[in-house]
Amino acid sequence: MADTAPSKPAPDADAAKRLKEQVDRLIARPAAESTASVVLGGRALDYRVHCAFMPVMPAGLAGGAAEPDAAVMTTAYLLQGADAASRPVCFAFNGGPGSASIWLQFGALGPKRVVVGDDGRMPVPPYAVEDNPHSWFEHFDLVFIDPPHTGWSVSASEDARKKLLSVDGDIDALVEVMRAWLTRHQRWGSPLYIAGESYGTTRAAGMADKMQSLGAVLSGVILVSCAMDLQSLVFAPANDLPYGLFLPAFANVSQYHGLLAGAPGASPEAARAAAEAFVHDDYVAALQAGARLGDKRRSAIARRIAELTGLPRTLVEEQNLRISDHTYFTEALRARGQVVGRLDARSRGPAAAARATQMEFDPGIEAIAGPYTMAALAFYRSTLGMDIEHRYEVLNRDAHKAWKWQRGTDNEMGFCSTSPDLALALRRNPHLEVLAASGRYDLGTPYSASDWSLAQLNAPADVLARVTHRYYDAGHMMYTRQADLQQLKADVAGWLS
Repeated sequence: MADTAPSKPAPDADAAKRLKEQVDRLIARPAAESTASVVLGGRALDYRVHCAFMPVMPAGLAGGAAEPDAAVMTTAYLLQGADAASRPVCFAFNGGPGSASIWLQFGALGPKRVVVGDDGRMPVPPYAVEDNPHSWFEHFDLVFIDPPHTGWSVSASEDARKKLLSVDGDIDALVEVMRAWLTRHQRWGSPLYIAGESYGTTRAAGMADKMQSLGAVLSGVILVSCAMDLQSLVFAPANDLPYGLFLPAFANVSQYHGLLAGAPGASPEAARAAAEAFVHDDYVAALQAGARLGDKRRSAIARRIAELTGLPRTLVEEQNLRISDHTYFTEALRARGQVVGRLDARSRGPAAAARATQMEFDPGIEAIAGPYTMAALAFYRSTLGMDIEHRYEVLNRDAHKAWKWQRGTDNEMGFCSTSPDLALALRRNPHLEVLAASGRYDLGTPYSASDWSLAQLNAPADVLARVTHRYYDAGHMMYTRQADLQQLKADVAGWLS
């Protein structure tokens, strides 16, 4: 018989092996550490930075005997010499889904921050971090989590990837990361808080109830730019809810850009009040009437929408009285040859010479994405010595596109919502407090949509008294504006006390 050469592994088997080996290497990697000091509240606080990868172990009967699903990076800022029993821990993460957590870490919460302009415009390079005099580190040890497929966090297999790129799989993974971190650092006796931004509030609301079910009692949940109820934010056929919820925010932005006349144009407060009253008194009923709305009433509604947004009345009529976010972005400043920012609508950028009807880029995120990315990577490499060569995923659009939005095992229809989870957590835990923060110039998760979402929490009035909502005069990342960064810190301190 002729000799036969050993068969080569199939390409997909090679890829699977490499994924597992990469996860194993990251989990085994020694923690990167450094020490520093920051002055907060008139006190010099010495701290240690501890950056390490935590294993995400699958749930189920296999328990700890199973292979990890992922390696997730955590960056912790720990007060030197603190009593672990009394020093609170706050776990923080951003959203996307598909976003790393450098925004909260280097924008508001951490001892270091990236300084950008107050006006929503991109600063001139180079970019670096500097001490943050308004860091939340005064109140908590801070642990920032880069969810799977963001930052340097990766999954161990294709099956794990599919599981983790979902609402429920993501919640389970981050709860497991928190459990593992608390165990490794012996911090189960510390008061526990979680803070999420944008889609991070979607996961935070779900995690609040999940942690309660695991016996981990949370003291507080902080929601920055709420996105718990996707139906209030997604402009989709037959979903009229966002049109009414976005209109007050559109009016606020239009007043800022000088598009409003008369009483609504007098101030941001006047614009918001006029739009909120119109939505409550007239617009919701008009939307529900649809084609049954009479011509005279339709004309009056179109005229008022035009007055409150600065958009041409003919455009309002062409859009069937329904102004979507993308219509507003491209049309509000069309006469000036500009587009309006989404995440910070104070910002604006040049439209193409051939004017598009779809937004090609968001001036609000462009102004900060580069500065945050470059400053964060410089910090990780120079301060912590992180020599990982594969790409740090700040905004992983592939992860976002692959996301499974349905919850549960029954392939449920409808929009993703985790506000019922938060309401249940509030009812189950009589000590749980919630702080929500909204930017008036955020057109990704508008303040008016957050008002609605928080008002729909399924809990009695005495329970909802533990929910606090604060507002700021900037965008989605309101902390990029110095005055709002300072006010946010003051509001957190007041909420805690």
